[in-house]
Amino acid sequence: MRKMEIIATCAAGIEGILGNELKHLGYHANVENGRARLEGDFQDIIRLNLWLRTADRVKIVLAKFMAKTFDDLFENVKQVPWEDWLALDAAFPVSGKSQKSQLHNVPSVQAITKKAIVERMNQTYHRRTKFPETGAEYPVQASINKNKVMVTLDTTGSSLFKRGYRLDKGGAPMKENMAAALVLLSHWYPEDPFMDPVCGSGTLPIEAALLGRNIAPGINRHFVCEQWQQVDETMVSKLREEARAAEKHDVELDIAGYDIDGRMINISKVNAKAAGVLHDIHFKQLAVKDFKTDKENGVIVANPPYGQRLSDRDSVHVLYEQMGKIYRPMTTWSKYILTSDLNFEKYYGEQATKRRKLYNGSLRTDLFQYWGKKKR
Repeated sequence: MRKMEIIATCAAGIEGILGNELKHLGYHANVENGRARLEGDFQDIIRLNLWLRTADRVKIVLAKFMAKTFDDLFENVKQVPWEDWLALDAAFPVSGKSQKSQLHNVPSVQAITKKAIVERMNQTYHRRTKFPETGAEYPVQASINKNKVMVTLDTTGSSLFKRGYRLDKGGAPMKENMAAALVLLSHWYPEDPFMDPVCGSGTLPIEAALLGRNIAPGINRHFVCEQWQQVDETMVSKLREEARAAEKHDVELDIAGYDIDGRMINISKVNAKAAGVLHDIHFKQLAVKDFKTDKENGVIVANPPYGQRLSDRDSVHVLYEQMGKIYRPMTTWSKYILTSDLNFEKYYGEQATKRRKLYNGSLRTDLFQYWGKKKR
């Protein structure tokens, strides 16, 4: 198989974690803002879609060029050998992005890109009528940054955070790939206790269980490129079988998810069952202030309420104070708490060992890290 330029995209702030994932999978990648760049074939593309926990999408780079006019854009897009990718009935929806560029009108960028592809296809297939676009879907994106255009094909389809297990979201859930990033940042080992005291719909404990059992996060979903003529169905089946064979079923995990809201605990159980890890997680309705444990060397990863609304702020600060009162004496435990409240340390009652800026969706947050002194 021929090698292609591939990019795996991710949220701002977790590029290094994505780079470590790729290294662990055996790839050499260049990490950039919001993505990692590497080379590979379709076997690698399926493998990346199956295994990357923190990525949003896996894309193939078809062209890179400078464009300051729509003529530049049209002619360069038309130079791409679209006939090598698209069958006569292929669907090719076009999306666009533009930052700090002369071609700043995104709908026009999309329209010109589509027009150039159609013109190239018309010449190849000797037709002037509209293409049916009833076949396999090849999502195209024209992304422009400082007049530099990158044309890509999305191999993923629905974003990789959609693992297929979250049947009920509850309130304002954290995306699965961000939850996986927090688990990876905590350096949790599967032989140690893991606890989320405000688990909501259960995403953090579920992602910890998937990691602990080495379950590929994309194993229960499909990717848009699986329908492409270039992708061999037998190869995809083989990679899925290999992923299933790599799962660790003999590991005993000590994972707990608590929430003060019993309804959220029920939702967590439904989602964990769909993910195939309900037996690995102890879910229980419990307030932060009522938590007690004799266990040592554990890890707490939490995404508590942020108090964005003024009416919630006082109760959220009380919650942070309760966290400090309960968790500070747990000196062998490490705690990783994500919030947009930059005064969290004041209410928790202790300065963090380290802070890391992350974006939970579009919201700036900090991960407050308190490293425990493990007993071995």
